[in-house]
Amino acid sequence: MKQIGYEQEGFHWQRAVIEVLLHSQSPHIAQGVDAKDNKDEGAGDQGIMFGYACRETERFMPAPIYYAHNILRSLAEARHSGAEPGLGPDAKSQVTLRYEDGRPVRAASVVVSTQHSPDLDQDAVRAIVRPHVLNVLPAGWMCREEEFYVNPTGRFVIGGPDGDAGLTGRKIIVDTYGGSAPHGGGAFSGKDPTKVDRSAAYAARYLAKNVVAAGFADRCTIQLSYAIGVARPLSVYIDTHGTGVIGEDRLARALCDLVDLSPRGIREHLELNRPIYARTAAYGHFGRAADADGGFSWERLDLVDSLRSALH
Repeated sequence: MKQIGYEQEGFHWQRAVIEVLLHSQSPHIAQGVDAKDNKDEGAGDQGIMFGYACRETERFMPAPIYYAHNILRSLAEARHSGAEPGLGPDAKSQVTLRYEDGRPVRAASVVVSTQHSPDLDQDAVRAIVRPHVLNVLPAGWMCREEEFYVNPTGRFVIGGPDGDAGLTGRKIIVDTYGGSAPHGGGAFSGKDPTKVDRSAAYAARYLAKNVVAAGFADRCTIQLSYAIGVARPLSVYIDTHGTGVIGEDRLARALCDLVDLSPRGIREHLELNRPIYARTAAYGHFGRAADADGGFSWERLDLVDSLRSALH
């Protein structure tokens, strides 16, 4: 809260009271999940997880979500530096791009909602936001003025949980790939890496990104499915959307040979049992640079050479 800059009457880092209320997990779940005797650690729940990668941007992310995050980064940097003192810490964006022959060519619409000081009106906020959008989008990509929406309600002074808060998980499409890829439905934030909602989604992204980076496809979706208490995935499905240069079944076999996709195998391969998750609270969980301390380990490209060796 302090780092982001929440210092408003209804939500202030100095006055916040935080309560932690925990009890042990149901033993009926634990008996299928915990590793003991000769039994490996099972998945913490049933579910389907997806990973995606493409060549639209340098980070192997779909262009709409990539530019939406970068617009917010630009605004946050201006706020933290003091260049735009009238902006508040709460903000969100949405970019819709027009595609031709499968490639993005320009913005069809841009939406930016940003918290601001009470003395700024909508036109003033629009004037602040516009250059950040122009600087982030490629030259000539800006949408028509009537499709450029800034604070569409007209005013956004009260922000953060003081203004609007839900309890069903963060916006999972913003945390992943925008509207470009399927989502299993489970939120990531708030779950430890034994939960396949989080760890298997990270693994699927890791595999898909390495497939694209290795040159085996321009687009790749990977679907993993699990059953509670069962260690191995029930299915590993790969779709290269007609852009693949190798059979998808063969690709799936190679990936399963290279990475153990059990909950324990994922956690150990990506080294997820570390305090590396606070940084995922903004700008999405994917399309980030892998950090030296292990943060965003699922963004590494360390499978590329092994994949090429296995498939050539």
